Amino acid sequence: MSCVFVLPVCKKTVLCTHFRCLFCFSLSVLEARIQQLQSDIFLDVQHAKVQFVEAPSSGRGISSSRGAKSTPQQKTDILKSGQILAKGASKSQPSRWIEKLTQEKKNKQQKQQHLQQTIQKNVKEKSVVKSKGSKGSTMHPGTSYKTILTTTAKTASSLTKSRGRMKLSDKIRAAVSSASTSAAATADNVSRGTLKDFRLQLLREDVQMVTDADDKVEQLERRYSQHVSHWTSSSSGVSPVDLQDNGEGTTCRDIQLSIRSYLEACVFARDINRAHHFLLSQHRVMSRRKHLKTGTYNIMMRVWAKKGTLNQIGRIFILLEEAGLKPNLESYCAALESMGHLMNCTICPCISRCLRQMEEDNLSVDDLFSQCVFRQDERDMVLKAVRIVQPEYQPKVTLTRADHHYPKLDFTQEELQERFKRQLSMEQACTVTIDSVEAAKTVTENMAKMRELLTEQRARWQKILLQALRESKMILAKTNTKDYRLNLYPYLCLLEDREYVDIMLQSVANLPPSGESLKILARDLGNRVYTKYSVRQKYRNQMVEKLTNIYNTYTELLANDTKLCDLLPREQWCKLEMEQSSGPTLQGGETSWPYIVTLELGTYLVDIMVKNLKINSDILNPAYDRKLIPVLYHMYTFRSTRQVGFIKPHPILTQMQQEAMETKLTFDSYVMPMLCPPVPWISVKFGTYLLTPTKMMRTVDGATQHDILLEKCQNLQAVMDSLNQLGNCAWRINKPLLDIIISIFNDRGSDKLDIPPPLSEAPKIPHFNPQDPTYTATEKAHMKREVINAKKKCSEMHSLRMDALYKLSIANYMRDEIFWFPHNMDFRGRTYPCPPYFNHLGSDVTRAILVFAEGKPLGPKGLDWLKIHLVNLTGLKKRSSLQGRLEYANTIMEDILDSADSPLNGKKWWMNADEPWQALACCMEIANAIRSPDPTQCISHFPVHQDGSCNGLQHYAALGRDVIGATSVNLVPCDMPQDVYSGVAQQVEEFRARDAESGLKIAQVLEGFISRKVVKQTVMTVVYGVTRYGGRLQIEKRLKEIDEFPKEHVWDASHYLVRLVFKGLKEMFTGTREIQDWLTESARLISKSGHTVEWVTPLGLPIIQPYHRTRTQVVSVSMRPDTVKQKNAFPPNFIHSLDSTHMMLTALHCYSAGLTFVSVHDCFWTHALTVDTMNKICREQFVALHSQPILKELSNFLQHKYLMRKWFIHEMSPDCVRPESGENREEREQVLSLRVVSRYFATVIYSFILLHFVCDSDIFIHSFALC
Repeated sequence: MSCVFVLPVCKKTVLCTHFRCLFCFSLSVLEARIQQLQSDIFLDVQHAKVQFVEAPSSGRGISSSRGAKSTPQQKTDILKSGQILAKGASKSQPSRWIEKLTQEKKNKQQKQQHLQQTIQKNVKEKSVVKSKGSKGSTMHPGTSYKTILTTTAKTASSLTKSRGRMKLSDKIRAAVSSASTSAAATADNVSRGTLKDFRLQLLREDVQMVTDADDKVEQLERRYSQHVSHWTSSSSGVSPVDLQDNGEGTTCRDIQLSIRSYLEACVFARDINRAHHFLLSQHRVMSRRKHLKTGTYNIMMRVWAKKGTLNQIGRIFILLEEAGLKPNLESYCAALESMGHLMNCTICPCISRCLRQMEEDNLSVDDLFSQCVFRQDERDMVLKAVRIVQPEYQPKVTLTRADHHYPKLDFTQEELQERFKRQLSMEQACTVTIDSVEAAKTVTENMAKMRELLTEQRARWQKILLQALRESKMILAKTNTKDYRLNLYPYLCLLEDREYVDIMLQSVANLPPSGESLKILARDLGNRVYTKYSVRQKYRNQMVEKLTNIYNTYTELLANDTKLCDLLPREQWCKLEMEQSSGPTLQGGETSWPYIVTLELGTYLVDIMVKNLKINSDILNPAYDRKLIPVLYHMYTFRSTRQVGFIKPHPILTQMQQEAMETKLTFDSYVMPMLCPPVPWISVKFGTYLLTPTKMMRTVDGATQHDILLEKCQNLQAVMDSLNQLGNCAWRINKPLLDIIISIFNDRGSDKLDIPPPLSEAPKIPHFNPQDPTYTATEKAHMKREVINAKKKCSEMHSLRMDALYKLSIANYMRDEIFWFPHNMDFRGRTYPCPPYFNHLGSDVTRAILVFAEGKPLGPKGLDWLKIHLVNLTGLKKRSSLQGRLEYANTIMEDILDSADSPLNGKKWWMNADEPWQALACCMEIANAIRSPDPTQCISHFPVHQDGSCNGLQHYAALGRDVIGATSVNLVPCDMPQDVYSGVAQQVEEFRARDAESGLKIAQVLEGFISRKVVKQTVMTVVYGVTRYGGRLQIEKRLKEIDEFPKEHVWDASHYLVRLVFKGLKEMFTGTREIQDWLTESARLISKSGHTVEWVTPLGLPIIQPYHRTRTQVVSVSMRPDTVKQKNAFPPNFIHSLDSTHMMLTALHCYSAGLTFVSVHDCFWTHALTVDTMNKICREQFVALHSQPILKELSNFLQHKYLMRKWFIHEMSPDCVRPESGENREEREQVLSLRVVSRYFATVIYSFILLHFVCDSDIFIHSFALC
């Protein structure tokens, strides 16, 4: 049956106006036609890789979807309840399916020849009829009619042979041609005369129309490629290798991840039928097939392998062949697993053929067991199948070096195993509910009433959301499962309905009064669903039992009651995995959901909440009319120039929550510190938490370039070992100090001590009527500003108060525990604890209440280091020697002891320190040591800090061999410690005094106000890329903090001072600015060429800057590097990567020396006993790092990666560089390249000279001439 669409096309003006619309419609219809035609196409499969699939089956040939027809019984087996059952074993006939395909191909060719003859005959008859004339038409004058037919027919084999190489426009023309052929043959059988000729003529016109408008079809082809899924905005065929340089590659990877995650969600929800049809629908259309990789097909292979349906695996091998893909290790693994399940007398030849085919593909059996990711009993089944033909086979187990002894933790093996059980239980629940530190307050009648109202409302909301979720799932479930579009139904079936509702209600409870960005809220909801799903997946794949066995054995390495081990934690874990290789693989293999999927799912849940959560308007005031009003509102606000969606709670809900002052807080499990030592990082995808998925490298939402680079990198062992060392440090709470902080927090807080006051202390928001005529325009504007400022202040106070509440509540919950902070890193290599709220990278308050769990005696110099550390925390004596600081500490010992004994009622000396809470904790530690019988034997848990002297400038000075700069940041031995901030302040003061003498007013106003504190932040951040604008804001903030400084001069003074600071730094650090300029200019040229800046640290960590600019065009969304951000960020990011490399080297050598070591970037912590040892290691590793030719290696890397592409030549216009000789193009380009080198790489040459690089001049010029 044919469907005829008649479209009027005006011959003149209407034709021009509607040409694009006509082709959009035509393209969509023709694409639908292609899908129908492709469903009946069989490619000529000649590859011998899949011949082993002739194994036990129902005796039918293996077909691709709708290829060779199956019996009704087969179809029932395939489609019933989404399951496929293995047929009874029968003797297979070699190559029967190939014979059947060959025969079908011959039949199709015969049909095509017959159809060609028929249409030629029809054309001849039509020409005869035309010569005789025809009846008049009833069409309106000036209008022609186009007809497009969509019928189900077979296409020519010539189309199928070249399908993989054809463009979409070519496919459309070929499909239309074959459609016209098939339709003509059908018409010849069912009708005669004019109707037949008319339809043939219309089809001929369609073909001509598509052929003549090839350029239009090409445009529409690009538009069509954008609609792979309803949440995907663009697509690309860029290979993964180019993903770091092309934003389209990121989109392509997102599409691939979306497809994989959708299939895995369907399989997890046991909706095999949906997954099967979805994969086939993606495969049948070439524009979507290009996004399918071998791993995508392997997902369905795993399903059929567990059922033992070898015939279905054979079908997928055929699909791989059609897609032009090669089977990989996982493909063969699935086939062997299926054979392992079957285990009958006919399977042996199939296994042999499979293993032979693996050898032809240069894949070994050992590769299967060393590289494949196994789940449940997959490994055992594969090994079982292999041993049928190789009975003596045993997977190889390799081990690394054994040449060091490493320290142990202060715990017995039994204690560590018990802690593992508790952590496993917490992560299995995915959430933790703890008591708030505000719980100690007396419960008033109003508080009890509000809590009761909230409990009632939440119970009602739970029922409403449950019903709404189930109804929405029913609607989604009715969508066509054969449609290529992804929908959210499988993702809503991964958990129990009640779990989704609990996640939604948790987000409502945590919503701040000012609201939350829709994007952030949706992301958090989606991530919570993914975390729960990932945990459930690990249980289903039987990974938890194996994890328990390996971890219990792994504790032998850490426990103090076991023998010494000569392996690192990473090496020990890998060894145990090899020894206990039976069962699933712990390193996962699950697909991480792409950011767009997480966002889409979260947005869907937010939409359910906004639409269904209601509350009575009179719940707090019975005087109001009763009506149901929404609890959440979807609003819009502006962030800079961008409009941002916002979800804001109704003021009634906010009031109820604030007045209830609930005593319970619920957190995700990963927010809490770990109760046992973290799992060591052994790969980029496995480490830290037991069940909770964690990335080794933190990335910007949606960025995938870093993951690709890390997966390719094979030498990250040093990086992973340093992260493991940092995570293995055990902590505990300083309980006396915590109690003091909580008492102040529950009283009224203290701005001076960095403890936020409650909202009751917030300024009252003024109310006024803007329509009141008694107010003048100036008064109204002033009052509006006051309202805005008051609301902003209230919002800030609420955020700070809740942040402090979370930190103190978690600390109070862990007060009797020993815990660990697992670590990961950002894209620059800087390390961070995974728990976001409470960790040692936090504020002065959180650092003060954390101490090492392991105590060590102070030793002969430990007490002195405690005293020096206390003076450092006060911010005094910055330019004094260590001996001078020690003497000063001895002179104020009375104040130190008074602070320790009476922190809130004594002299309160500690409150004037730069870091008051850490200073108080240090006072208490010194008091304990002094009052002990023998201070050298006093056990101390207190961490002593050694901070870098403006670490960024230290690295720049070392890179440039800048002696003057190195002296100012303590890289050169001096009698007195140098303070670069004081030095810059002194130089700025000299500039100011000179200007004041010459009569400059602002210089005279600043007399007496230039201090170290005013310039410190700007000096510290200028090496990290701060601009003059940013520096001015920093200085302006410092000046406003000085009460005596006249506020009317803040603007002029900040402009003046930032100029002097930059001038002073340029004079002090000459090499620094030149290296910065080279790095900046290199990044500018790289990003202007369309590439992102990339480099590798001395430890082998690949780094890529994630700064892109999205540009939306008519038919596509392109992402290009943001040139401004790329060039401004390269110098600071490069220095940060060197800083992190130095820290990692120090951490590894401290661990080897038996030290407890943690870091806050460039601030290193250890026990007072081992400060001297740590200082020695720190200096040695800094020298070792900068003894390498860092700038030379960076230059070589950039030349190899970017200069070979010859884009520097194109960057310089001919007008800018005129060759002095040579008129032809060749000579001009040679001169041009030399000028480019001389202009853009002068600073790197200077750096090479400073670093004493001796280069042959010819080689040196040749290396630069590569551009």
